[in-house]
Amino acid sequence: MSERLPLPNHRSAENAGTPPPAGPTSAGAAAADATTTKVPDDALILLPMRNFVLFPGIVAPLTIGRARSIAGAQEAVRTQRPVGIVMQRDPEVEEPTITDLHEIGTIANLLRYITARDGTHHIVVQGTQRFRVLELLEGHPFPLARIERIEEPPATGTEVEAQFHALKQRALEGLQLIPEAPAELAATVQAMESPSQLADFVAGFLDIKPAEKQEVLETIDVLKRLQRLQWMLAHRVEVLRLSQDIGKQTREAMEQRQRQFMLREQLKAIQKELGEQDETEAELAELEKAIAAAGMPEEVEKHARKELNRLRTMASGGSEYAMVRTYLDWLIELPWSKTGAQPVDLHHARAVLDADHYGLTKVKRRILEFLAVQKLKPDGKSPILCLVGPPGVGKTSLGQSIARATGRKFARVALGGTHDEAEIRGHRRTYVGALPGIIIQAIRRAGERDCVMMLDEIDKLGAGGFHGDPSSALLEVLDPEQNASFRDNYLAVPFDLSRVMFIATANQLDTIPGPLLDRMEVIELSGYTESEKLEIARRYLIKRQLEANGLSAAQCQITEPALVTIVRSYTRESGVRNLERQIGAVFRHAAMRIAEGTAQQITVDSGDLTAILGPARYENETAQRTSVPGVATGLAWTPVGGDILFIEASRVPGNGHLVLTGHLGEVMKESAQAALTLVKSRLQSLGVPEGDNLSKSDIHIHVPAGATPKDGPSAGIAIYTALASLLSGRTVKNDVAMTGEISLRGLVLPVGGIKEKVIAAHRAGIRTVILPARNQRDLEEIPDDVRADLHLVWIERVEQALDIALDPSAA
Repeated sequence: MSERLPLPNHRSAENAGTPPPAGPTSAGAAAADATTTKVPDDALILLPMRNFVLFPGIVAPLTIGRARSIAGAQEAVRTQRPVGIVMQRDPEVEEPTITDLHEIGTIANLLRYITARDGTHHIVVQGTQRFRVLELLEGHPFPLARIERIEEPPATGTEVEAQFHALKQRALEGLQLIPEAPAELAATVQAMESPSQLADFVAGFLDIKPAEKQEVLETIDVLKRLQRLQWMLAHRVEVLRLSQDIGKQTREAMEQRQRQFMLREQLKAIQKELGEQDETEAELAELEKAIAAAGMPEEVEKHARKELNRLRTMASGGSEYAMVRTYLDWLIELPWSKTGAQPVDLHHARAVLDADHYGLTKVKRRILEFLAVQKLKPDGKSPILCLVGPPGVGKTSLGQSIARATGRKFARVALGGTHDEAEIRGHRRTYVGALPGIIIQAIRRAGERDCVMMLDEIDKLGAGGFHGDPSSALLEVLDPEQNASFRDNYLAVPFDLSRVMFIATANQLDTIPGPLLDRMEVIELSGYTESEKLEIARRYLIKRQLEANGLSAAQCQITEPALVTIVRSYTRESGVRNLERQIGAVFRHAAMRIAEGTAQQITVDSGDLTAILGPARYENETAQRTSVPGVATGLAWTPVGGDILFIEASRVPGNGHLVLTGHLGEVMKESAQAALTLVKSRLQSLGVPEGDNLSKSDIHIHVPAGATPKDGPSAGIAIYTALASLLSGRTVKNDVAMTGEISLRGLVLPVGGIKEKVIAAHRAGIRTVILPARNQRDLEEIPDDVRADLHLVWIERVEQALDIALDPSAA
């Protein structure tokens, strides 16, 4: 007998199998077959159990999951037939045969059938009689067997009566040892008059292994069954007695510890009167002083003192003591009232931004406007700035410069890959390792409540799952209307974040959730031009890499032509991170020679770069790619900046199909379809012979670099130009690139990312850029030196693009 003896009709259900797979073998299909199957009168529907034995007279709920078992149960309900509950020899077998089943089982009436909302199937059965399985019948959608009913043998005689009364007394004795045992269970045992019924009832609720229960079920002789249960029950009663004794000893030990606690408290009072406080009491006194000096709000201080009073009543060696002590340390060390911001000096701020960053005129102006408002209204709500741009353009360093310009501490929080809401809001104090969220941790590191906090890579937040949605948790942090009372789950008290200057960074806006983006003011940082990269290298990168590699300007120099070659031939990026790596590689080569003693002073020219950095990685391939008809140069925007895109078109014999390759997205495929339709409507103007409607040709459009996904409507005009070049036999000029969406009427529609695309064209050596006329509003965003070097052509119709891009005569 176990420590809990539940009522027979409340026993835990045993699963008859794992849930069936969806498809033709599902429970519904099996049930449908069952309705057309006639069960022989001398056969019994079997429900194989994995680890459950049912005894006659016992009512038990069961959960069935195998499709065949579900079909059998449904057939039994439909025909009002009993079922046979029999246990498997091996619970792992999914489709048991007769050798996999025990020989003896129990016939049961199916009292109730329930299908839950989650799709699981439950039945309530009542055992009536033992049976023996003779053979399994094949060809049925559920287990069916011919059986032999086992009649209960007569139970008479003095020995049977003696064993019956002994078993009843032992069962009642065991029930008295269980405090939670229902009174109805004892009354049921007391009222039983049949030895066989008592044996089966006790075996049903006795806490023994299923294999032992099966042995009892297979014991047909009543006397032997009573004797076996008498031994099993005696063992369980002895276990219950021992458990009761252990519980009594545990209670006595707890009472002893409570007495010791009271004595310790009295001892502490005596020591305090004598001026002999112990270390723990001195530590608590220090905590009380620190709480008073922390400058907490009234509500928070009241909560901290309440936790301190709790700490006084705990034993110092316990785990809960350590949890509360750590919690109080967090409350004390947070800068509830400590600030570090200095009066805003716009001249100093402008000097700091100009000293740390070259260019970025519009970005610096917006930051200075932000600081000007802070100066005029220090208690105003700070907007949340979001710096968006390709990697390496200086987003993180801008945040550091803002902190330096305002005299505030700088704290950086990396959000990339954050997928748990608790990482933002903190963990609840339900276990020893709980911690506040990364926002509160960053404020503690900064030591000031008005720090500059950089939320880096906000566009790379992990998707929400069963851990919660981190982007939703950030809504409260970044909302000026809510963050004044931000409540971290660990602290469980509000903390004012309204004085924190939040600056987020991202590479792209598409992956930032809309509600989160709505709370931020976006400042876009585009890529640098060649001249800007050269100036940044001269002012910052060379100096930084010389210092990083232990060199001085007198020991190693890079000539101007070499610097230009590095920018043009070894880097092609929007930022300057890779440029700095290449400069560092040059200086490491020089450092090795100087350290070996083979040189004292090194000057690196453009001719030395091949030996140091290897062959040039980038070259102007536009002339080679567009030297034949059917190739046009487009412009694309990517999360790492602008880039050029080659569109290749070819015509082969076929059936008028359009073939698209190059890992194109759905939008770009639709642009190709629209461009082909537009070209077909203008075949005669392109010089295609009359009668040739391309019905006997296949058009293949390919965008190289097929491993890179490409999508967007910006390539529409480039695809149309490539098709027009192919069909007219006129090549596209190798110094012309274009971008724009097209309509079936031949209009050129505006697109985004104009600045990045134009800079990419300039970087690739393009001289003429064809742009949609409705994008002229973006002209002022293009740097002046880029505009001076490029011929920008604004068009409204596709015919204008052909006049500019195609050579006058066929190749």
